[in-house]
Amino acid sequence: MSTTHLVLIPSYNPGPAVLRTVQAARAQWPVVWVVDDGSDDGSTAALHALAANDPGLHLIVLPRNSGKGAAVLAGLEAAAAAGFTHVLTMDADGQHPAALIPDFMAASQAAPAAMILGKPVFGPEAPALRVNGRKVSNGWANFETLWMGIGDSLYGFRVYPIRPLQKIMQGRRWMRRFDFDPEAVVRLCWAGVVPINKDAPVRYLSAEEGGVSHFRYLRDNSLLTWMHTRLFLGFLWRLPRLLPQRLLRRKTN
Repeated sequence: MSTTHLVLIPSYNPGPAVLRTVQAARAQWPVVWVVDDGSDDGSTAALHALAANDPGLHLIVLPRNSGKGAAVLAGLEAAAAAGFTHVLTMDADGQHPAALIPDFMAASQAAPAAMILGKPVFGPEAPALRVNGRKVSNGWANFETLWMGIGDSLYGFRVYPIRPLQKIMQGRRWMRRFDFDPEAVVRLCWAGVVPINKDAPVRYLSAEEGGVSHFRYLRDNSLLTWMHTRLFLGFLWRLPRLLPQRLLRRKTN
């Protein structure tokens, strides 16, 4: 049983796919927590039943849907209170590679001060609009961190050190919805948490395969635009401090 690292799965109306995701994660890691973000599709009851027969699975149920970032924060706070130091986040819908959980956890255990970021390897089924659209967010994230090395700003299969991320999120009202993943890596870079990138496949499941997407093109791209506006302003304010730090790091690497 791991006492430092756990798998954290935020879940909102994922359908039956969440059970397969949780079971796949449990097959790879002894401690898996699911944060149900106010689901109303019947998945909460199924998760309760699964957890009742599995001591390695813990379920946190939020009273209403508040967004992915809010679900992650609830998990971070509970994990920190229980003495854990790191969480590996993965989506509930089966897009992320559970088989790589041990590899990512080992990388985190070897470099506990770093964050381990999945860098997506897309299959032929990946929508071109989504694949190409993320390049914009990635470009901004790397500019805002002076190219510290964020391989992908949106891919949610990652290992975070809990304390730095918890401190960042508790200090601001944003990072609660689709803006969580990119803002988390940028602000962690600003806090001195070094990114380590590892390739990981991503699957875009069809409806027949049980795929569920809550992405809304206009709503979520507007949220990302506002997020990068905030981050750019924060970057300008931090630039006098970030630039010398970045130059020093280049010299020492």
